[in-house]
Amino acid sequence: MKKSMIVLSAILVATAILFFWYKGVFNGLVSAEEQLKAQWGNVENQYQRRTDLVPNLVATVKGYAGHEQRTLESVIEARAKATQVTLDPTNLNEQTMAQFQQVQGELGSAINRLLVSVEAYPDLKANENFRDLQAQLEGTENRIATERTRFNDAAQSYNRLVRRFPNNLVAGMSGFTQKPYFKSQEGADKAPEVLF
Repeated sequence: MKKSMIVLSAILVATAILFFWYKGVFNGLVSAEEQLKAQWGNVENQYQRRTDLVPNLVATVKGYAGHEQRTLESVIEARAKATQVTLDPTNLNEQTMAQFQQVQGELGSAINRLLVSVEAYPDLKANENFRDLQAQLEGTENRIATERTRFNDAAQSYNRLVRRFPNNLVAGMSGFTQKPYFKSQEGADKAPEVLF
């Protein structure tokens, strides 16, 4: 009788230790995933800010540079594509992240082409509304870069937690998977060629 009580007590203690360990790991994974989701929201917020600035930029440029119609249309098309691609942070994977980055990169490139074409219009460059929009876009691009870096930091912390032993056992049983990182655009590793 005494021996069976000792065995039963040992089983109960081991079960309690296992339960509290599992609970701690699981709750840590949930906290890291929630941090990742919150940071993804910050990234989306900055991309949305940029998307919201585009109609004002196009309208301002259109008034001065009417014959830049193709450039304006490419910005509008890129904006439309960018607003159609949304991601659920709980289902991020390499493919969806690459698709999101591609459409956002296309919008950024279209905006850059528009800003380069504006160089031919000194009156537009002197326009206070245009300068203000240009400054807002520049600030937004900086915010996007910052939030992407913060997202990558959150993803790294989360992925580290998911992959470490013995956390990976709990993560695997509970459906926690690694999340992708933002990557630089192709060709970003090469300095642009400047011609004078």
